[in-house]
Amino acid sequence: MPETDELYLGPTTPPLIVVLSGPSGVGKDAILNRMIELGYPVTVPVTMTTRGPRPGEVDGVHHIFVTHEQFQAHLAEGELLEHAEVYGGNFYGVPRSSVRVAADSDKHIIIRVDVQGAKSLRNTLPDAEFVFLIPSKRENLEAHLRSRGSEDEAAIQERLAAIEREYDEIEQ
Repeated sequence: MPETDELYLGPTTPPLIVVLSGPSGVGKDAILNRMIELGYPVTVPVTMTTRGPRPGEVDGVHHIFVTHEQFQAHLAEGELLEHAEVYGGNFYGVPRSSVRVAADSDKHIIIRVDVQGAKSLRNTLPDAEFVFLIPSKRENLEAHLRSRGSEDEAAIQERLAAIEREYDEIEQ
């Protein structure tokens, strides 16, 4: 291991593929943003979604924002590595093209997905490392979801119900 303050993620050839998963609001984006900010050799494929952008989100940076029809076209073309319908009828998926672009960077690839996506990717990416984030307290998730101010009460309740189902899956 190098004698520096940098995180050592192993040899750079071939890069690691890490699937980062966890319930909504657990901090997946915060961790990834901090790793990038600190200069770790990681890249994150941009995911596709049919939900609208939240304040501050940029198309092609945070997600690829598409209509339901466009998403279905990508799905029919086999362009999505995985996909799921979550939270209020919105779809999320990982475009194969985003993973290819990430692989060309020679950096470690971190694919950020929900629990459904991680389960799907276990078959598609059997050599990937899978990391599931959980908060120290479940109550912190609800507080974070409410603090974002981007969902109404029904959407928050839907996310909280999904979190409980996700916990049930990982505790088995």
